[in-house]
Amino acid sequence: MKTDFWKRFSKNKMAFAGSVFVALLFIVSIFAPWIAPCDPNQINLQRVLMPPSGDHFFGTDQLGRDVFSRMIWGARISLKVGFVATGIAILIGAVLGAVSGFYGRWVDAVIMRFVDIMLCFPAFFLILAVIALLEPSIWNIMIIIGLTGWMGITRLVRADFISLKERDFVLAARAIGAGDLRIIFVHILPNAMASILVAATLGVAGAILTESALSFLGIGVQPPTPSWGNILTAGKDNIDIAWWLSLYPGMAILVTVLGYNLLGEGIRDSLDPRLKGS
Repeated sequence: MKTDFWKRFSKNKMAFAGSVFVALLFIVSIFAPWIAPCDPNQINLQRVLMPPSGDHFFGTDQLGRDVFSRMIWGARISLKVGFVATGIAILIGAVLGAVSGFYGRWVDAVIMRFVDIMLCFPAFFLILAVIALLEPSIWNIMIIIGLTGWMGITRLVRADFISLKERDFVLAARAIGAGDLRIIFVHILPNAMASILVAATLGVAGAILTESALSFLGIGVQPPTPSWGNILTAGKDNIDIAWWLSLYPGMAILVTVLGYNLLGEGIRDSLDPRLKGS
């Protein structure tokens, strides 16, 4: 099965390109202290709003800080937010979806009605409302994005559990006396990991985009911590004279989200049993 997956995945050129960019982003984030040529928070008022050059590849901002260095450190922030927020959403969604799909009846009805209620609220405006009541910080951003992004995962896991709980291996586990928790987390949940993996990959892209939007509005990651969103804010304030402050972070967000979406779709297509014959 693993061989079939890699064969189909390697044939998907767009998914492969997405995976390459995601891998490069990981490398840049991990080695940011060594790749960044300058301190991202070093202020130099003598080099304010300098255009891209050999000394500053992406120019400088309104405080004379090197934009290239801030972009590199901003990649680390974006990945941190994406993975932590998605991890929270996966944890909540997988547990609720597993319980809902396994037990059914009134348990399923209660959980799914709660999911329906949560889906009635526009997620972004719900996040804005919560952050308005809390101190805007990176940890609050990650937790809030995670707590508002689990509903789709719950539905996916529930659907998988409804299908899998009637399989022979589950009946065999019951026959040898396995309890409900063991059946859910040891026997069924690993077989639902394909859907969870795809949802997680796409969820990282969504979390990065949400964090960038919040930082752009000034209620996300707070300066001087570099974030692609707050670099864009500086670009908005100086759009007429410093085009580079908008172009580079905007392109970084675009390509990163596109890369994760391509990777997620490639994983989904490669894991789809209907494509085995292709």
